[in-house]
Amino acid sequence: MSTQTNRAPLQVAIVGTGNIGTDLLLKVEASPLLDCVLFAGRRAESPGIELARSHGVPTSVAGIDAIVADASHIDLVFDATSAEDAIRHWAAIEPTGLPFVDLTPAHLGKFCVPALNLDECLDEQYLSMVTCGGQAAVPMAHCIAEAATEIDYLEIVSASASASVGPASRANLDEYVHTTEQATIEFCGVRRTKTVLVINPAEPGIVMRNSIAVSTSERVDLDALRASVETMEKLIRSYVPGYRVVVPPVATGDRITIMVEVEGRGDWFPRYAGNLDIITCAGMAVAEARAERGRS
Repeated sequence: MSTQTNRAPLQVAIVGTGNIGTDLLLKVEASPLLDCVLFAGRRAESPGIELARSHGVPTSVAGIDAIVADASHIDLVFDATSAEDAIRHWAAIEPTGLPFVDLTPAHLGKFCVPALNLDECLDEQYLSMVTCGGQAAVPMAHCIAEAATEIDYLEIVSASASASVGPASRANLDEYVHTTEQATIEFCGVRRTKTVLVINPAEPGIVMRNSIAVSTSERVDLDALRASVETMEKLIRSYVPGYRVVVPPVATGDRITIMVEVEGRGDWFPRYAGNLDIITCAGMAVAEARAERGRS
């Protein structure tokens, strides 16, 4: 982190006051590099709006219109709504030139997975943070793709607690699958890929868990792959503290499998909600990197 602490924090706005937006708000409040100057949604009685007000954060129920109207006082916009809404929001924000960090699976432009391509994302106006499952699994899939140049099939299965998956996320299941698969193709160079999302109603809620499996006829150096996975795990943990590999790479016949889980910090939801944490932490990594660059 830069030692120049006399610079003002990056002024950010959040549109979307549901689970992801509220979790993100609490992370922004804890960051010395960021300041939330507007928390905008559409329901005055939403728990997120009420929390923001109780913390003294400016709020609005005019949604993206409030952000556009105050664009001159904002440095970056987070979108934590739905894929459908994000399309409209980006159309409104693009002419302002404001950086737009999209936490929905709309995928309107460049993918950003901080562990894989953070540096090349810092000059982009629009960034797609893929999906929670994409942030958790694609870096590990990338490790396998580097170890095995010929992958016949790649599958990602992500399981999250039902209580942590809000209405907007449930409305975007098709977009979630498509966007995660597109990121897998882009970052891993595979042609056949499949994404499965499991919403588990068990009580107490399960910790987010992700399995990554590939089929390859190629002989893979498992020791080298395990070393690569360990390095990737450490990199992701630098911005997602609850991320961990629970099953290192194992080979059974032509199949290689890795399993990871993500425990949240418990900012807005209980710690089992790693699916919230990993997408908001990824968004924070981008915003804080922009803020630090501005201070250098």
